[in-house]
Amino acid sequence: MIEDLFFLEKQAYRDSFLHRLDTRVKILVSFAVIIAIVAVPYSPVVYIAAGILFLFFLALWAISRISPVVYLKRLLAIVPVWGLIILFQIFIKNRYFTEYHVIALLPLGVSIYAESIQFACILGVKFLVSISFIILLSVTTKTQDLLQGASRLGLPAEFALALAMMIRYLFVFGYIYRKVNEALATRCFHPLDWRLPYRYRIRQLGYAIGTLFLRSYEQGERVYTSMCCRGYGKHSHLVFDKRPLSAGEWAFLSVSLSITLGAVIIAFLMA
Repeated sequence: MIEDLFFLEKQAYRDSFLHRLDTRVKILVSFAVIIAIVAVPYSPVVYIAAGILFLFFLALWAISRISPVVYLKRLLAIVPVWGLIILFQIFIKNRYFTEYHVIALLPLGVSIYAESIQFACILGVKFLVSISFIILLSVTTKTQDLLQGASRLGLPAEFALALAMMIRYLFVFGYIYRKVNEALATRCFHPLDWRLPYRYRIRQLGYAIGTLFLRSYEQGERVYTSMCCRGYGKHSHLVFDKRPLSAGEWAFLSVSLSITLGAVIIAFLMA
């Protein structure tokens, strides 16, 4: 997971039109798509809107010039979270249908309903579109740029400062983890090596985890002391200069919002 964090940030340093685009535009487009797909009722019209928005996503991904493998890896990494939520829907009666038809009976009195499967598919499509645009935003935008963009859109200074600290210490923790992991590898230690005694592996892993947190704590204390020496205090705030959007960025934002709104309108007209 830690290596994935560095890999994800590395993708954000690539060069493309989408990478150079102002972060505020990408945030607004992503939120607009998520709000639009969520606002579509739980009915077959979702497939039309989702199809248009997903084609829009594919076009943006092609512009970013990032390998599709990156998208698939990120998507599969999230499947255990939203996949289980969708899977359990086939056993539950929801409020969007009045009649239910049983298509399979399982032990312990569990039933699978045709309408619940339809609801699960609709929910899965909504998840897919929303998560796809979140992945696109994360792989084309640096973490610090996301913070700056959110601050320029009106994120309170207290939240911006807290998020900045979290981002800073997240990568500090990642670097310390990499050092500890490399130290274990140079000593030919692997926690899944069954040739080593079980207790020995557990003891060494305990030492490694303790060292990891101690080093991270010490590094965090050094960073905090350096910040205090530079004038940091409880009344400190992050200040970002105002930056107006260019004509091209306004045009991209307008076209993107038009496509998003058009997808919803077309879905309702074709229903």
